[in-house]
Amino acid sequence: MIERKHTTARMSRIVKHNGIVYLCGQVGSGDDVTAQTHDCLARVDALLAEAGSSREHILQAIVWLRDMADFSAMNAVWDAWVPEGHAPARACGEARMASEGLKVEIIITAAVA
Repeated sequence: MIERKHTTARMSRIVKHNGIVYLCGQVGSGDDVTAQTHDCLARVDALLAEAGSSREHILQAIVWLRDMADFSAMNAVWDAWVPEGHAPARACGEARMASEGLKVEIIITAAVA
């Protein structure tokens, strides 16, 4: 069975299937990549909790940055957020964002806790 939450005509914010949680891409608020990454990861935490998972159960993360010059600043926030010993498979690349002010977007796949 597939369970979808917060569904619109375009997407669902959470999809659960066979013990796996798929989150839509999360972005954050703020003036710089540090603030946006903090906010983005807080949103990930909330969605994972709602889906019955947590950051300890993340399987994969895909990180998109508007500018790879922000890689170190994003990683400083990311590294403090990921629980020790629970680093997921991760990819990070540079991409155009949906709006001018966005600097980071993170897509998460996790196991149900």
